[in-house]
Amino acid sequence: MNQKAWRIIPRPLMETVLNSHAQQPRVPQPLILHGPRGAGKTTLIVERLLDKWNTGPHLTGYVDLAESIKENHPKHGHSYPWSSWYNCPPPPLQSLRVQLEQCLESMAKKGINLGLISSHQIFKTLNKWHGISTALKQILEKDNVSGAIMTSRRKDLSLWDRAVSKLSVRCDLEESVGKRVVSLEEASYYKEAMAALELAKEVISLQQMKRGNAIKELNRTGGFSRTLAHSATDWPLLLLELLSAAAEIDYFQPKLVINNIEVLKHAVLSDDTSVCGSLYHDSLIWRIIALGANERCLPVFLVTSDGYYSYRAFMDFGFPDIFISREMFGWSPAEAKLHMVGDYFTSSEWSVLVEVLGPNSRHLFEVFALKLSNHFQK
Repeated sequence: MNQKAWRIIPRPLMETVLNSHAQQPRVPQPLILHGPRGAGKTTLIVERLLDKWNTGPHLTGYVDLAESIKENHPKHGHSYPWSSWYNCPPPPLQSLRVQLEQCLESMAKKGINLGLISSHQIFKTLNKWHGISTALKQILEKDNVSGAIMTSRRKDLSLWDRAVSKLSVRCDLEESVGKRVVSLEEASYYKEAMAALELAKEVISLQQMKRGNAIKELNRTGGFSRTLAHSATDWPLLLLELLSAAAEIDYFQPKLVINNIEVLKHAVLSDDTSVCGSLYHDSLIWRIIALGANERCLPVFLVTSDGYYSYRAFMDFGFPDIFISREMFGWSPAEAKLHMVGDYFTSSEWSVLVEVLGPNSRHLFEVFALKLSNHFQK
């Protein structure tokens, strides 16, 4: 039996298209990579492109939302489902939010380590969209016995500097500067930026807590509120805006890949601290679109097998060209035969496979893995 290891077949044209988009520091639109299941979209990103997109000035955050479906993901020792992700138990929205936010936070910390995201920039971006005085006073009041902070008429920036100074004492120097040897002043700068990032997260968290009852009522009635939906995506969007503003060609070029974005739309709530999955999904995508249109956004790739993103999403989000849409098709029978027969299957085996399964690359890989297993020998 042929024991040749399975190899990843390049897709030169699609790789060129995606690389061209990824090479730009900021872009006006997100790119949706869609196509039938098993056509090789995830393989193309993970096996062919992701390493290149994490070398030199490039930094790519990769979030596979389907990882939370533990019964049907290779990360947990299982195979991908042969049918849609919608037929799998929906994951909790909270775990998907944590996945996305942790990815963006790690990217933002990289930007801080490169000296591109400062405490002042975080304040400026946060203060542009949020009234932060009350939250800052609450944070400062925690360690103050007197009521001076609450009655003070200090400007927001003064409150911000005091809160950052308080939090920077708790920041880990190694996390701020890594293994580099830096001066005391430089170390202080990095620690302040790290503290500012934590402070911004705490401010947004406090503001969302104040909307807790409204969100609970919204979930109970099944209504719609753009304001409450956007409040749930405030933190990831702040991080995206900071990263986009920090992007510099040939120095720091961040990008984000969200695989299986459709899983987010059907995520379930485990509590009433957030809006439902569909509202969160729509708010996240809408705000990425708005950031790109208004100020340019780092390249965002949304990867999906759901036909909704091929034929319907552009209508729901505004107009036909609101996304850059790239469809990836599977092999034709002739293309698949060229790659498969001889190396992996005999002509007689191929005749049966292509008739039963078609030239779907993932299905062929799973059949080939079965062929090499002990089960096939039996």
